[in-house]
Amino acid sequence: LISALTSGLLTVGPRFGGALDDAARMFKEAHDGGSSPKRFVDDCKKNNTLIMGIGHRIKSLSNPDQRVVLIKNYAKKHFGSTPILDFALGVEQITTSKRANLILNVDGCIAVCFVDMLKSCGAFTPEEVEDLLSFGCLNGLFVLGRSIGFIGHYLDQLRLKQPLYRHPWDDITYIQELAGECQGDLASPKGGASGAAAAAVAVAAAAPEVAAAQGDRPESPCGEGVR
Repeated sequence: LISALTSGLLTVGPRFGGALDDAARMFKEAHDGGSSPKRFVDDCKKNNTLIMGIGHRIKSLSNPDQRVVLIKNYAKKHFGSTPILDFALGVEQITTSKRANLILNVDGCIAVCFVDMLKSCGAFTPEEVEDLLSFGCLNGLFVLGRSIGFIGHYLDQLRLKQPLYRHPWDDITYIQELAGECQGDLASPKGGASGAAAAAVAVAAAAPEVAAAQGDRPESPCGEGVR
């Protein structure tokens, strides 16, 4: 159980979980610095900076994420004020005018609402709010929730008498594409050390082609992929 949990937690990083902390910081700094949503987006594009908390592969204006709807409505109803949420929604209006799936996603919505809650509840000074955000407390909340999920998956697999889970090889698209281009043990997941070395060379060589093949991925106004 501990090995499964710690292995899962080690996958948490800037793009998985850490997006909450980064989104909270980015939107708060832009708002508190007097920037407008348009200027914020323009500055991110100019500096080639990814806007954390914006964009989704599946959800869009026509297919909204109901989690975002619930959180947003709750904050509007119960928080004293929501200036950071309002700023993020202003950014969303600009980004969705470029592409419909560049919405404020659930990570971004949780992040900005958390900042608004801290600032409007009256329990914290501005300095304490800054400290809490710098400590990574949002990432801590993410880790708590994911820990419950990791433990639940582990216990379910034991209950269902399932073996160690390995993702289907043919569903790992980029590996499948490279395997078709290479020879020998690279095409087999059992290739061993020599296969791993060959894979590393193939990945480096094929990076431009793989990037081109992913041209339909959602992009932020900054020209980079978004969460």
